[in-house]
Amino acid sequence: MRKFASLIKTLDSTNKTNLKVEALSNYFLKSSNEDMLWAIALMSHRRPKRPMTTTLLRQWASEESDLPQWLFEESYHIVGDLAETISLLITQDNSSLKISLTDCIKEIISLKDKRDEEKKKYILKRWKGFNNYERFVFNKILTGGFRIGISQKLMTRALSKAVNIEEHIIAHRLMGEWDPQSTSLEKLIINPNPKDQLSKPYPFYLAYPIDLDLFSKSDVSEWHIEHKWDGMRAQLIVRDDNFYLWSRGEDLITKNFPELKILSEQLPNGTVIDGELLPFKNGVIGDFNTLQKRIGKKNISKKDLHENPIIIMAYDLLEIGDKDIRTQPLFERQKKLEVILKNNSNLSSPIRLSKHMKFESWDEVEKERENASKEKSEGLMIKRKNSKYEVGRIKGNWWKWKSDPKTIDAVLTYAMRGHGRRTNLYTDYTFALWNKGELVTFAKAYSGLNDREIKEVDRFVKQNTLNRFGPVRQVKPQLVFEIAFEGVSLSSRHKSGVSVRFPRILRQRHDKKITEANSVEDLKKLLA
Repeated sequence: MRKFASLIKTLDSTNKTNLKVEALSNYFLKSSNEDMLWAIALMSHRRPKRPMTTTLLRQWASEESDLPQWLFEESYHIVGDLAETISLLITQDNSSLKISLTDCIKEIISLKDKRDEEKKKYILKRWKGFNNYERFVFNKILTGGFRIGISQKLMTRALSKAVNIEEHIIAHRLMGEWDPQSTSLEKLIINPNPKDQLSKPYPFYLAYPIDLDLFSKSDVSEWHIEHKWDGMRAQLIVRDDNFYLWSRGEDLITKNFPELKILSEQLPNGTVIDGELLPFKNGVIGDFNTLQKRIGKKNISKKDLHENPIIIMAYDLLEIGDKDIRTQPLFERQKKLEVILKNNSNLSSPIRLSKHMKFESWDEVEKERENASKEKSEGLMIKRKNSKYEVGRIKGNWWKWKSDPKTIDAVLTYAMRGHGRRTNLYTDYTFALWNKGELVTFAKAYSGLNDREIKEVDRFVKQNTLNRFGPVRQVKPQLVFEIAFEGVSLSSRHKSGVSVRFPRILRQRHDKKITEANSVEDLKKLLA
């Protein structure tokens, strides 16, 4: 546990990639296989379930630090992180606890069925036996909030150096569902059973936002251009007569979309397709809000299948006949994909080919991008025709060119403290629109302002507070901001009756009074 805490401290104290890779590689080389596996799991966001509520942890920490509950809560709001707050307020006693990462996690898992008194006794013993940073890391594991500043790709690179296996192979083996409690480093990474790989997706290839210099540096004929569909990225796998569907977040979502199971009969074994899940009713692509109704449901009824049918829009072919073809040029993979889907072109099939478009100039591409909303897409994907299918976000060959965002002017009504280096500043904002003479909340946003602008808004919040609700303050409605967002849809879950996707702040409208802010009706006009 001490070695792992030291590793996290090192990773957290540098922004240099090479130093992070070196620290990770050294840790992997010097750790037991069991600790190594759990470290990989934690860095892959596979954490043990939290064995108690954070309410109990706050209560025990308040008692142990001899602080009244209100003062502990105020300290927590200022620090902005529960694990760090506890690690700062509780001090180590004379004992020095030595325990492996694996044993520590096993102890945490075993707490689940114990009484609160037993849990408290164990937690206090561990808190007082660890030094400050060990306690911080322990709390992070305990609360399920374990996140550090390294990407999966960086961790994979370090692991590759330690075990001498190519990065892309490791990345594939780490995909999908696996649990450190039911596997080993040998079975997962070193020498996996081929049958265990049947359901596994490939790591997704991600595009970069467009570099407009691309237009002057290359000919439009070198590029494969298609619409960027506004749905949920997924990989469809048919292997050994079985069907699997994975989200980009590595969630197995096969059961959420049973209408796609028929593809296990229509597609040949050993087929993996990269595509986008889209709501598709009566031959028309729906909005993302419709898709969300399906994503969050555990049990899909016949009514769901009828009211919110789903298709997969196929982008790419990654495997055919059990052969990984990701290194083949995109144009070759596309030809193979077209052949496979040729027999699935009928209207009843739940799969469609995302067709590429031909252009004579970049000006024509730009015009198509401006009209993307008419096609129910959010812009264009621009891919080099001879590109292979990479792992992660690689700059140069795949670009996304989104349509200009929709915007609306809204009034700031609430503000909440930020996190990390901004825990003392109010950086998370709630905005409202006019509706029948009243301001009605419609969105939250916490990005778009620079440090100077944030400090100005923070000063306003502290000087114009109407009410306080823990870390949240209600403020006088005086400031107007231009809010940008990608999409808009009707929603019964929002007070305004409308929800927006990816809201962010474009700028403060110093030139506008709150009476000039937009209304809910103005927002609804953007539905079309």
